[in-house]
Order: sequence, then C-alpha cells, then structure tokens
Amino acid sequence: MENQAIYSISLIVNQKPYSIKVLPEHTLLDVLRDQLDITGPKECCGVGECGACTILMNGKAVNACLILAVEADGSNLVTIEGLGGKDNLSPLQQAFVDAGAVQCGFCTPGMIMAAQYLINTNPNPTEEDVRLGLEGNLCRCTGYSRIIQAVLSVAQNKEHNVP
Repeated sequence: MENQAIYSISLIVNQKPYSIKVLPEHTLLDVLRDQLDITGPKECCGVGECGACTILMNGKAVNACLILAVEADGSNLVTIEGLGGKDNLSPLQQAFVDAGAVQCGFCTPGMIMAAQYLINTNPNPTEEDVRLGLEGNLCRCTGYSRIIQAVLSVAQNKEHNVP
C-alpha cells in the first residue's frame, strides 16, 4: 500500500478556527460535513451544477464540492449555520420561512447562502438581479417565486446580515 500525503490546513468556519488534516482529494464539502460535522451544505450533484453546497469563502459564494480542501487553507468560511440558528434566524432565513420559500429544505441552505452573497454585493437587487444571482441553485419543490419574494423582501427592508 502506497503512503498518501496528508496536509494540515487551517480554516475559520463560522468564526471558529480549525486546524485539520486532509487528504489531497478531499473537497471542502467533505471536510465540512465529515470532519467538522457542519451539515448545512448538502452533497447533491458533486459537479457544481445544483448549488446545494453553496457557502461563502472569503466573502464569495462558492460551491464547496468544487474546491479541494487544500485550496481553502487559510480561508474564512461561512455556512448556513453561521448566519443564524433555530432560535435566532438571520433576516434572510426568516424571510424564507415567512414567504413559504422552504419545502423539502434540501436546497434551502445553498439557496440562502447564494442569496446572502447577492445581498452582500448588491443591497438593492431587482427581481432580475435575484433571478440571475440564484441561477446556479436548483430547487425542485417550490418553483422560484417565493424564493425571489423572500430575497426581495429582505433587500427592500434593508435587513442585511452581512457575515
């Protein structure tokens, strides 16, 4: 059996520092879910087409399934867990609940993270901006009208939770 390289990396995830060991083929999604037990980002397509694993990496929305963990060394990450918890939802999370934009919930964490990035970078989006900002996130349950309504309601109320 061949010896495989093991790399030590450091991450800040939801404002908490981590130093972990990873194999070269581990994706950021693997590390978040399997090593750090952060399960908000979901494994779905594994090729960056669905957006279920969307997180913020150094302030930018990324698909965690497409990034090798070693590439994220030194990064600051925010997952859905970093926006708010069940007893303290972020404005965007609450807007999704209020608008009925959540059904099965599988796509919701990635959808909210993509929407958060949109609001962080464009605090006054139009409906078209929201549609474009969420185009990399697929939802098979809700359609998109309630999701768009939720994002626009947060932007219009200026309730921005910028992580």
